[in-house]
Amino acid sequence: MIEHDRRGGAIRARGVLLDMDGTLVDSTAVVERLWAEWATAHGLDPAGVLAVIHGRQSHESMRDLLPGRPDEENLAESRALLARETVTLEGVREIAGAGAFVAALEGVPHALVTSATVPLATARMDAAGVRMPPVAIAAERVSRSKPDPEGFLVAADALGLAPEDCLVFEDSGAGIDAARRAGMRVVGVGSGAAARGADWTVADLRGVRVDAGGHGVAITLPR
Repeated sequence: MIEHDRRGGAIRARGVLLDMDGTLVDSTAVVERLWAEWATAHGLDPAGVLAVIHGRQSHESMRDLLPGRPDEENLAESRALLARETVTLEGVREIAGAGAFVAALEGVPHALVTSATVPLATARMDAAGVRMPPVAIAAERVSRSKPDPEGFLVAADALGLAPEDCLVFEDSGAGIDAARRAGMRVVGVGSGAAARGADWTVADLRGVRVDAGGHGVAITLPR
């Protein structure tokens, strides 16, 4: 079970689950440019579309944005958009401190939990210079995207851990909600994370300390 050691300021857990976009990798420029083009093509307000899509699988966002459209059309457009995202990597960069943080988790049970596919996640992590975790629960492994807790629960099971033993790093409202619904505690990354219900928040991943040993890990956040 996760505990917060008030004396040392450490959060103790058995494993760590990591979102990708907005948490480890900044792909905002690419994502928003491609989705704004999609919105304009469908006569939708780009700002309204961008308020919906973050942290979710694209076909589910399309379903909500174009209610009544057949699922096969959403899936086909989602595949086309995904193909463009996978090869459009200019501007993709590391969230500050992400590379060092993920490197420090080597030997600690940890997994990536992302609404991206494995090829897209791999392309973006490579472009940002961040090591891909050995376990990745991506779009191919789940039937429902965040805010559904499925991805986080599948990740905990893959690591052989109880949900309450996992600490999640997330940025989006959908992701934080999914983690909380999975029964996990959340470190929110970015300026808006506190308002989205995270238990702790950091501006980025610089200065996040990882101390592994015994039956778990201690995560100390910068002050």
